[in-house]
Amino acid sequence: MELTYSNQLSGFDPEKRYRNPEHFDKPEAGVTSVLVIGDWPSVVDAYEAAGIDVSVKEAKRVQIVGAGNQAELEKVIAALRAEHGSIQILVDGLEAGEIHRPESGDLALRLFDVLGTIHASVDELTTERDDLALTVDALRGEVEALKKSALTPPADEAGEIAALKATLDEAKVQYRANASKESLEKLVAELPKA
Repeated sequence: MELTYSNQLSGFDPEKRYRNPEHFDKPEAGVTSVLVIGDWPSVVDAYEAAGIDVSVKEAKRVQIVGAGNQAELEKVIAALRAEHGSIQILVDGLEAGEIHRPESGDLALRLFDVLGTIHASVDELTTERDDLALTVDALRGEVEALKKSALTPPADEAGEIAALKATLDEAKVQYRANASKESLEKLVAELPKA
């Protein structure tokens, strides 16, 4: 199999197999020859070390229209590299779980500011969520307290229920152990008057 390593964006021959040399990490298995378009020494060296026939073709030069002189172009490239470096530092810090304000780079500084705003919003949402969790926990406690109070009759009512049960026990009338006060009163009212 023949492979072509090129970072071109168009003009592909449908009969050939292409790979982007920017993503190269090691030679592929089953390759018999390689065409490298552009300056990619790591690709060339790796395939040559594997004993595979490699040919190199110079990439087409791109001419920048309206670029002025070489000094201006070098300034633009230096600014882009500095911007890239600042963004890279910002990204590396984020991956490590830290965010540090970059020293330079308009885009990097804007990105830092936007990330700071996002971070503040997440903090607010976290606080609101925690407050809601506390409220929910308090409400659950109140519900449990209400359930317990509903199951346990007040002290004076408990005494009345005990008295009604004692009356029914004396008359040898059967009743449910968890009978309500009203049903016990009805049973007592139905007792024959002595």
